[in-house]
Amino acid sequence: MRPFEPSAGRPRTSRIAAVLASGTLASLLSAAVLAWRGRAETPSAAAPLNAPAQWLFGRQSLHRDGVSARHTGVGFLVHEASSLWWAAFHELLQARRRRITPATAVADAAAITALAAVVDLRLVPARLTPGFEHRLSRRSLVGVYAAFAAGLAFATLLRRR
Repeated sequence: MRPFEPSAGRPRTSRIAAVLASGTLASLLSAAVLAWRGRAETPSAAAPLNAPAQWLFGRQSLHRDGVSARHTGVGFLVHEASSLWWAAFHELLQARRRRITPATAVADAAAITALAAVVDLRLVPARLTPGFEHRLSRRSLVGVYAAFAAGLAFATLLRRR
């Protein structure tokens, strides 16, 4: 089987590795944009990275500007876990494809990211949103989600090589 044939026959560990790779790359790229835009729009690059810690610590994480293990560390771990969750759906889409091309990798990444944005920003209760939407402009949020999609697609394309 070539690396980009459907993954139905791929070992489970290979599929898990694909989720870990694509989710982590998407997480890192989007976190980089969060920090970049946080530095431009808030008192600190850490501010939007602290926000996802609201899942555990409540609204205080939304207002935390400085770097801390409690808010920044936990916020990044929540962001990573969420990225892995959405990467699993992306990998399921990839597994159903007869043939993966750059166009399908990008289209699937865009579709999953759009779904993630709708769920994150419109459907879940306020406490379960990423929180960084309270710290960044809409334009920056588009950049964060675009970086996330790029990470998913890029990981797929790297595996294709």
